[in-house]
Amino acid sequence: MSFDPDILHPAVRAGLDAHGIKCKTLVCDPELADTATFCEHYGFSPEQAANAIVVVGKTNPPKYVCCVVLATCRLDVNKTVSALIGTKRCSFATPDQTVEQTGMEIGGVTPIGLPAMPIYVDSQVMSQEQIVIGGGNRSSKLLLCPSELSKVECVEVVNKLGLPK
Repeated sequence: MSFDPDILHPAVRAGLDAHGIKCKTLVCDPELADTATFCEHYGFSPEQAANAIVVVGKTNPPKYVCCVVLATCRLDVNKTVSALIGTKRCSFATPDQTVEQTGMEIGGVTPIGLPAMPIYVDSQVMSQEQIVIGGGNRSSKLLLCPSELSKVECVEVVNKLGLPK
């Protein structure tokens, strides 16, 4: 695996610089960017992999949030995220909505460099020594200490955001 900070999405690179976030930038084959495939191919455990998922609250206008959970968990959209958003119904954003709201493709979404939106990080993510997360595109990942995510405004750590699969 090679390291190349120039491969990152420009907003992510700007976010890293603006917040003084320390990380390594990993280059990955875009065809291998989906979490399970990435972990298997590049030798990371699912416990090290964090997924950033955009969720939309069924409000008028719709409310978008970014949620970060470990690959070993499923996002509790129906209860925890709905309560955080303050709506009875929410769902995963479609790939088109995700790109429209973040400028990032599924498989590369990261909480770093997002436009202003709430960011909820599961407490289990924060308990890891290091995590690997999207770099804003399908060609890159970030390897960092999860405490670095706390440098991003709008981040709130939430218990039981992720439930066991």
